[in-house]
Amino acid sequence: MKTAPKAILLLAVAAVLVIGTLAKGQSMTSSIFQVVPTPNENFDNDLQAASASSPTDIWAVGQSTIHYNGTSWTAFPAPMIKGDNTSFLGGVVDISPTLAWAAGTVNIGLGNPGQVIEQWNGTAWSVYPGPTFGSGDTPNIFGMAFTSADDIWAVGDILEDDGQILTGLFEHWNGTEWTYTTGGPGVTILSNASADATNDAWAVGYNAGDIDEYSTLAMHWNGSTWGSVSTPNVGGGSNYLNGVLALSPNNVWAVGYSTPEPPPQSTATLTLIEHYDGTSWSVVSSPNVGPANSYQSNRLFGLTANSANDIWAFGSYFAADGSGHQMTLLLQWNGNKWSIAPCPNPTKGDFLSDLLFAGVVPSPGNVWIFGTEDEAPHEDTLAINTTKGD
Repeated sequence: MKTAPKAILLLAVAAVLVIGTLAKGQSMTSSIFQVVPTPNENFDNDLQAASASSPTDIWAVGQSTIHYNGTSWTAFPAPMIKGDNTSFLGGVVDISPTLAWAAGTVNIGLGNPGQVIEQWNGTAWSVYPGPTFGSGDTPNIFGMAFTSADDIWAVGDILEDDGQILTGLFEHWNGTEWTYTTGGPGVTILSNASADATNDAWAVGYNAGDIDEYSTLAMHWNGSTWGSVSTPNVGGGSNYLNGVLALSPNNVWAVGYSTPEPPPQSTATLTLIEHYDGTSWSVVSSPNVGPANSYQSNRLFGLTANSANDIWAFGSYFAADGSGHQMTLLLQWNGNKWSIAPCPNPTKGDFLSDLLFAGVVPSPGNVWIFGTEDEAPHEDTLAINTTKGD
């Protein structure tokens, strides 16, 4: 690899620092969101999912597990979640102050990956027995959804037959036990789920194709079975859906990103937003920062809603200079169109790396969005709120 002359390298570093400072200054001064202090219990502490039963009972989980009581955030240990990139909680549902569920994947890269389901009893988290799988099966949980204490879904994927088959995984809690079913077209990976009724739930993700190409995927629960529903793809490359929000049977949103060109071309990824109107899925135009070149990728990881005409989608985008700086990306739906909204970037070091993964609205106007900020050499929890956490 060629190295730049020292003078050019110093100028490049200076430019990167200026860009990072401008990005932080512009976002911090004009955003309606404010960064709220959150604890960090582990070495790495990213937050990937959130749920709330009220404004004074909010959980955010990932490689850390933190709770908001209406005044401040507190970290609570979760069994098997160590903050060392070998385990994470990908989903959480908050039923009440004395009952919550979380699920995820553990022992990644240690020769025995698999899922974990945990329950909060008002005092502590403990591992709860999940479904019984075959000896050659490896289940992974990436998202959760619920309509009541007796109707909870956890979704992800499962490697069956000692890694020969990768398909979608649907686990369900009926108030008594966890059971599971599998399915999906082809190689299925489910990223997240949302439900608005016992007979109306959605799970989204992507299908793996040839030469590292992926296509969008949406699965629907009708009260009896999970079935695939056709979703559009854009551009000539891969398409991914990472988050879904079911507001009603005829109003469902999904977000992710797409690559305009197939491999091996190097192009920036673009935001992808799709909407289901009760009959079919369609692509809804969504903005991007840039992209000025192949470095400036935009990605959406999740969404949450204050109302049907006030929806937030979030993720991150990269700097166009190739520095690797990654900044928060926030889009808002006003009932007519999506637009980019200013958002804080709180990383305090020289290298900017802030991402948003999950959101929840426990009361009207009270929007919480969570993610991670890279405070090298570790990752810290990130929470932003429209009411400053008051």
